[in-house]
Amino acid sequence: MIDLHLLRTDAQALRNSQRVRGEDEALVDELVALDEARRSTGVAFDELRNKQKAAGKQVAAAKGPEKDDLLARAKELAAQVGSAQEQRDAVAQQFADRLLLLSNVVDSAAPIGGEEDFVVRELVGTPREFDFEPRDHLALGELLGAIDVERAAKVSGSRFYYLTGVGAQLEFALVNMALDLAVDAGFVPMVPPVLVKPAAMEGTGFLGQAAENVYRVEADDFYLVGTAEVPLAAYHSDEILESASLPRRYAAFSSCFRREAGSYGKDTRGIIRVHQFDKVEMFAFVHPDEAVAEHERLLQWEKDFLNLLEIPYRVIDVATGDLGASAARKFDCEAWIPTQGKYREVTSASNCTQFQARRLGVRFRDGETTSPVATLNGTLCAIPRTIVAILENHQQADGSVAVPAALRPYLRNRSSLEPLHSPA
Repeated sequence: MIDLHLLRTDAQALRNSQRVRGEDEALVDELVALDEARRSTGVAFDELRNKQKAAGKQVAAAKGPEKDDLLARAKELAAQVGSAQEQRDAVAQQFADRLLLLSNVVDSAAPIGGEEDFVVRELVGTPREFDFEPRDHLALGELLGAIDVERAAKVSGSRFYYLTGVGAQLEFALVNMALDLAVDAGFVPMVPPVLVKPAAMEGTGFLGQAAENVYRVEADDFYLVGTAEVPLAAYHSDEILESASLPRRYAAFSSCFRREAGSYGKDTRGIIRVHQFDKVEMFAFVHPDEAVAEHERLLQWEKDFLNLLEIPYRVIDVATGDLGASAARKFDCEAWIPTQGKYREVTSASNCTQFQARRLGVRFRDGETTSPVATLNGTLCAIPRTIVAILENHQQADGSVAVPAALRPYLRNRSSLEPLHSPA
């Protein structure tokens, strides 16, 4: 949720933000009008309520015919107060509903444009030149007995998978390595619920433009989260944190669920785009003055993890039209995928400023005043795409896969993953 003071004092800044996002500028004008109506109907109600109270006192003191007249007037005022209250509440609800549709104000440093208008901040590592024809991750996963999508399709349908044998071991190795890195950096490890109430999903901004990709359990009015960002952001909802306790950092392992609506025909092979996957997510509650610096710190932890995996990647500054509702600025790390000949997103770090905290009621106390905290999130390890990057970048001609040195202690000190049979 945006700061109402900004709506009242600099609506043009909100219009500009909506425009560069590719979203409706007219929503700002509608909110300005509704805010004015909300305040005017509130004043009208208060004035009538005061008249009603005064009339009540007059009735109590009056006698005879005068009292009858005053009672009639009091009855008339009561009806007017009721009508004014209904009008006030209706306008207030309309304002609140429409306000939830307004996205966060973009950072002025974010590149302007659509999905392809990102700016490359950094290139790390050099894509490998193979002296053999590289196999894609699915072919390698089948050779290693690590990935089974055929049986997953039989059980659950398309865009599902089994991790089997060394594939399952590789997931837990990555999770434990990521959590060790996070704990060493001061994060509190967590395993959060993945079914949440509508308020948590709405508070984090996932029931607006992103709603089409959310799974809902209608019978119980729960949502399956697409990222642990949701339960982590809501962890301190409706709480006041002491300023001295900030920053508060949490790292959560969870399953994630995404409908992938609108992705028909995209990434249909393998496990790059799936409906269910596991992830280690970082989340931080910080003082607003520290948000920009914390954003860079989250990015650096993501880079540290990818560096340990010895995977070539690039860091991009995501353009305004691809930020999502909650982020003011976002950095993605994209790993090089040899068989696709391009970089693909594996991590994302977002500065959501005070947008989510306002919606969720997370504040901090500084002296006698309280204010919304800033929230930030960053993917430390999204399991399927990280496995894809490891398999494809570290594959050998015989179908084996070299294990990065940093990962070996988590895989019983294996230096390589060996195929179950000789490749054809």
